[in-house]
Amino acid sequence: MQKMKNNTCCNSNQIQANSCCNHTKQTAGLQTSTVATTTPSNQSEEKLDCCESETNDDSDSYDSSCTNHSDSFCSVAKEQSNEEAIKHHTNEAIDFYRVQYTVSGMDCGACAKTIEKSVANMEAVQTVEVQFGTAKMNVAAKNQAVIQEIPRKVAKLGYKAEEIGSHKDKGEIYFVEGMDCGACAKTIEKHMRTIPNVQQVTVNFSTSKMDISHSTDQETIISEVKKAGYNATLASKRARGNTAPAKLIDLSAMFVIISGLLLGTGVGLSFIGVPSTISNVFYGAGMVISGYKPVKSAYFAVKSRALDMNVLMSVAAIGAALIGEWLEGALVVWLFSLGALLQIKSIDRTRNSVKELMELAPLEALVKRGQDIVKVSVEAVTISDIILVKPGDRIPLDGEIVKGESSVNQASITGESIPVDKTVTDDVFAGTVNGHGTLEIEVTKLAQDTTIAKIIEMVEDAQGKQAPSQAFIDKFASIYTPIVFVVALIIMVLPPLVQLGTWGEWFYRGLELLVIACPCALVISTPVAIVAAIGNAAKNGVLIKGGAFLEKAGTITAIAFDKTGTITAGKPTVSDVEVFHKDETALLQLARTLEAYSNHPIAKSIVDYTEAKQINILEGENFQSIVGKGVSATIDGTTYYAGNRKLFNDLGVEPIPKTIDQLQEQAKTIVIIGNNIEILGVICVEDTIRTTTVKAMKQLENDGMKEKVMLTGDNEKTAAFMAKQSNMTRYYANLLPEDKVTSIKKLQQAGYQTAMVGDGINDAPALATADLGIAMGGAGTDTAIETADVVLMADNLEKLPFTMKLSKKALTIIKQNVWFSVLIKVVALVLVLPGWFTLWLAVLSDTGAALLVILNSLRLFKLK
Repeated sequence: MQKMKNNTCCNSNQIQANSCCNHTKQTAGLQTSTVATTTPSNQSEEKLDCCESETNDDSDSYDSSCTNHSDSFCSVAKEQSNEEAIKHHTNEAIDFYRVQYTVSGMDCGACAKTIEKSVANMEAVQTVEVQFGTAKMNVAAKNQAVIQEIPRKVAKLGYKAEEIGSHKDKGEIYFVEGMDCGACAKTIEKHMRTIPNVQQVTVNFSTSKMDISHSTDQETIISEVKKAGYNATLASKRARGNTAPAKLIDLSAMFVIISGLLLGTGVGLSFIGVPSTISNVFYGAGMVISGYKPVKSAYFAVKSRALDMNVLMSVAAIGAALIGEWLEGALVVWLFSLGALLQIKSIDRTRNSVKELMELAPLEALVKRGQDIVKVSVEAVTISDIILVKPGDRIPLDGEIVKGESSVNQASITGESIPVDKTVTDDVFAGTVNGHGTLEIEVTKLAQDTTIAKIIEMVEDAQGKQAPSQAFIDKFASIYTPIVFVVALIIMVLPPLVQLGTWGEWFYRGLELLVIACPCALVISTPVAIVAAIGNAAKNGVLIKGGAFLEKAGTITAIAFDKTGTITAGKPTVSDVEVFHKDETALLQLARTLEAYSNHPIAKSIVDYTEAKQINILEGENFQSIVGKGVSATIDGTTYYAGNRKLFNDLGVEPIPKTIDQLQEQAKTIVIIGNNIEILGVICVEDTIRTTTVKAMKQLENDGMKEKVMLTGDNEKTAAFMAKQSNMTRYYANLLPEDKVTSIKKLQQAGYQTAMVGDGINDAPALATADLGIAMGGAGTDTAIETADVVLMADNLEKLPFTMKLSKKALTIIKQNVWFSVLIKVVALVLVLPGWFTLWLAVLSDTGAALLVILNSLRLFKLK
């Protein structure tokens, strides 16, 4: 947040076209910005000269003074220089606070206008601009109080506003225990928003987390959550990985068992002829034990103006008791509690996907301190410390090997079960398992910055993001539930009034309808499936950054691949050596000598090849680089050359062997070795296609992928050969980096839902243009993790078919969940009106449907 002061600064007697005042100062960590107040005036078209502002290095304000304060006007430019200036006038100094927010949840430009108008109407707000394209909102206000109120105002409109630069500093994460369904999360959100010092709050049922920004103490937050009927624990105070509220579940299970025994005792007494009053005492006791928590939650839900399942069930149970149906009321409460307990235990399976990731990285590390080895917590280890990892142990932090060699199982990061050989200078990652050798590793990242830490953070963020289908269902449920509630009241009152039955009969049917009204199964049909799918993907080395991208992956019909480093290994290697004169050893000696001083990747590959074959280097002089053609050097009095065909054409060497033409047609890069008289031989260098690429392409084809497109800067012949070898359906050759974007657009214009697969850095524009951006090799590239929508942590394409299958499976399960949830409601509603349904069956249909939806979603964990 930036605070600025502007004083009247214009002299009305000095008129000059295009004059302006500068009222902003850029400070560390703050964006340069301008603020203007708008005041109607009949003199707004005048252009008046302004005094220059004086800069104060110790303040965030600019002070200006002018000789004339009456009817003074200034033109203050907005952030973008091409935007029209806003004119303002003041009669006294005014303090402005300028804040920039990110706004999520906007579907179109109309949403931006709605937010803009609503915030503009708030008292003390001077200017507001909402940009739909960038999802940003710029606000200028007179005081901090209104700044704190803005996120809550936006939240009431159905969107989320997050102050840029402050959320990570002020936001806290709490684990919330006791939520039965998505409606519980909404109840907690609404209750917490009634607290004056809470700026914004988001509760995610699927991950059981509450993200809250506030200016009060933590005890108050925990206390308020408890008032709503739930328990909150600050995430940082909970042991790492402990996401399952075991004690709460045990307590809930005990209550369910006790109330079940009381219910069974009451039924048993009624069978042996004991007066109903005594049985009702047992029923009532069972209702109190099982119903205390939901009734308490219902109270706060009503107080927060929310209609969740706790409210509807409590009304039904109390209503049943009022009309003398004590057994029905007790059975309703017991079934509800049992169903809630089973749901919590089932959904914890999806939440454990993050817990399992958290447990991968050790909590302690063996650190070298001089000659001693000391065991310390990973949080106490600093960059450049040397840590010791014994055979069979997990590596605690990211780093670079400085001593030792081993094989490391990187399955926790890349999903690849085959260990990777590691030696000095190789990178290793926290959470991976050291094989047979002892390693000394120089730490390169702190505990909170390791690759596994980023994966955990991304998975949690992704599981908390709403998919389009989830957002639609939430909106539908928010409308559907109140309507059914009103219909239930009408059913209770209207039929008896027109003599279509007794009050008790229709009151009972109205209670049934209330229980059926809560769309618990429908609300959790999407998020539970998304959490399960994203968790499974993370365990298999694929990071999916949200439900929207998970859904999108299942609709992709064309995939474009960058060639170098994606389809191919990205490292040129020597594939063939053809000798025309002398022997192979002599040719390789000349090649090593000529290429030894070149930094070109092809030259390096030749040097590496000759070193591996233990070829000696010769004495040379007069080394020269011939731009665009090759290199030359004098060896034993003769000038030799290594370069392309153009170089030897210029030298006038004839004839060029036909073998060279044949090799070039095979997409090989040809390095010709010779002198100005004859060609001695050629060395072929090529960027080989990965074996995993061919397997992945075949699998994608079998799975029905319509188009597999290769994008490359290579010439037509080379591109055609590589496309055929890698089983592509088409290719685009001779591409500059910006041409890849055009190629993506061509596929989109042809009607294909297009994904782009690249390294996440050079291909960033194409990744952004595609409907889905997929980066590969994220384990070694922080930028790749940040760039794309989906990240394949392993440096190959084998995980791509799995990702597509997982997405399609998730979409199928989401559709099954939605249709099943809707069908159950429709059947229940049809059976209620004729009186063919009972209250306990209504509860069973709701809780049972929710449980089946969760169990169906858990099938996503079985996809390998």
